[in-house]
Formats: sequence, structure tokens, C-alpha cells
Amino acid sequence: MKEYKVNHKRVKEVDEEMGLYAIYPKPGLSKGGEGHKKYPYLLKGLIIGYPNQVWSADIRLNQGNMYLMAIMDWYSRYVVSWSTSITLDVGFCLETLDRAIGKGCPEIFNTDQGSQFTSDVFTEKLDGAGIRISMDGRESL
Repeated sequence: MKEYKVNHKRVKEVDEEMGLYAIYPKPGLSKGGEGHKKYPYLLKGLIIGYPNQVWSADIRLNQGNMYLMAIMDWYSRYVVSWSTSITLDVGFCLETLDRAIGKGCPEIFNTDQGSQFTSDVFTEKLDGAGIRISMDGRESL
């Protein structure tokens, strides 16, 4: 068996030639979709004083291959609803939101500006339930 000496640059070059790459969440997952409306941040200076005043939602990567979405009541820190998915589509977010709204209805719903949360179907569901939308981020209007 013949030995070959290679360095990290050669390994990277061969990986690129073969189309091999690491699977991990890339930067910018919390960016809104192109053309999606962004909402202002409504919680600055707001005192959270009772349940169902403010809910928030976020999506986290679990074990590198499963996404977890959770909706939490800010006052009680109760997880109102949660679900997992192997993809970052808006469908599992809508299912989680539907289950949460079945248990109650907040005055304000706060999220980041991820494309799932800025999508028309997600924001229309909140608007239709009479929920005010708040979004974190520098790009908020």
C-alpha cells in the first residue's frame, strides 16, 4: 500500500470536486423572505403583567437534523404549543400556531424575522385572530 502525504488544502479541494460538504444551519436563518412584510417591535418598555398578554415563538435546531418550534407565554413561561420537523417549511409552524390558538389567544405575538414568521399565511392567521404582531430585529419598521 502506497502512502500519500496531503494537507488540508488538498482535502478541501478533493471534497469540492466530489461535491462533499457539511450539513449544518447556515447563517441568516432568521432573515425574512423576500417581499415579506416586517412588523415593528411592540414590547419595548412593556410590562408583562398577566397570562396571554404576550406569546413568542422561535425555531431551534436539535441534534443537527430536527427543527423544534415552541410557542411560549411570556408571563407564565408556559410552553403553549410545540412541534418538530425535519424541514424549515411554514407548514409545521402553522400547525403549532393552530394548536396554540386552540388553547387561548394572546394580545401580542412576538417572533424574529424568519421567513416562516413573515410569510403571508402565518401573519394572516395572526391578523385573522385579532393578534397584534411584533418582530425582533434591526430591520423592523
